[in-house]
Amino acid sequence: MYTTTARSFHSPEYQHSSSNPPWQKLLWVKQNYPDNYVDGTFLDELQRNVNVRSYDYWTMVYESGVITQHISSVVIFIAIFIYLQVHSLSGNHLIWTGSLLTGLGYIFWDLIVLKIRSNYEFKRQRVAKSAFFFFITLLGLSPILKTLTSQTSDDTIWALTVCCFLANVLFHDYTTQANSIKIPGSLSTNAAIFASVLLASRLDTNLDVFGLLSFAVEWFSLFPIFRRHLKVLSAKIQIGVTITMVLTCVVLFAHISKAVVFIYILGFCFLTFICPYWLIFIQKYKNEIHGPWDEARPRLQRTRRNMYRKRTN
Repeated sequence: MYTTTARSFHSPEYQHSSSNPPWQKLLWVKQNYPDNYVDGTFLDELQRNVNVRSYDYWTMVYESGVITQHISSVVIFIAIFIYLQVHSLSGNHLIWTGSLLTGLGYIFWDLIVLKIRSNYEFKRQRVAKSAFFFFITLLGLSPILKTLTSQTSDDTIWALTVCCFLANVLFHDYTTQANSIKIPGSLSTNAAIFASVLLASRLDTNLDVFGLLSFAVEWFSLFPIFRRHLKVLSAKIQIGVTITMVLTCVVLFAHISKAVVFIYILGFCFLTFICPYWLIFIQKYKNEIHGPWDEARPRLQRTRRNMYRKRTN
């Protein structure tokens, strides 16, 4: 419990007198009080738990879908690699499926953005040209990437892949901005692409390598932007995408490992339903105090460049 009684720490040179002027919280004024003296108004400005937020459980369950979707995307990619490695899926089918879904997603995104932004410029020709040169370059590099880690043991490849995917999940940008479509963080994307290159080097044919790497670029670079846009567009679409990706993970890994499916479902329930309740539960134990003893926060002036932009606008 906090009290508001005055506290004075007497020192040998301090002599209390009724004729002394009232104490002021000023450092540049010489006063007849010791340096560690405080009066009865010291705790009047005390504030507790100013920054505590009240969370709604179902809102947090909904927001956790961003994390679940990204983890599910990593699980789906690993399942596709396993199907390619055991020859249950051909690289040709993966290339056509990935290209078709990417094209449909771009058309959908283009039409929706055209309705939202009146000043949107059509860049389809530039996008098609960039995609064509990218696929040609990746197709030419596929034989090199296939033999890139031929002298490295499988255990090292699996360990590096796990580390890269963990870095992808940990450093991914899970925020959502309503007025802009941000490119995912470079560290997270690069980690996922590097893990894809490591996995692709363990495939048998150049076509499989090209299919997996092209799908990796579409899956880890373009699909996060599309998911973020869908979340801003509609809450129902966001929930539908989350459920679809969870079911896809379960179906793909049901033929690979039942134990992985069980662990994945437990992790999904923990992140979606238990973690939000946990965060709400521990809020009552938060005890944050603010008062006159806090350090002053400087208010930095705007740079001349930003001021000039604001004036010109």
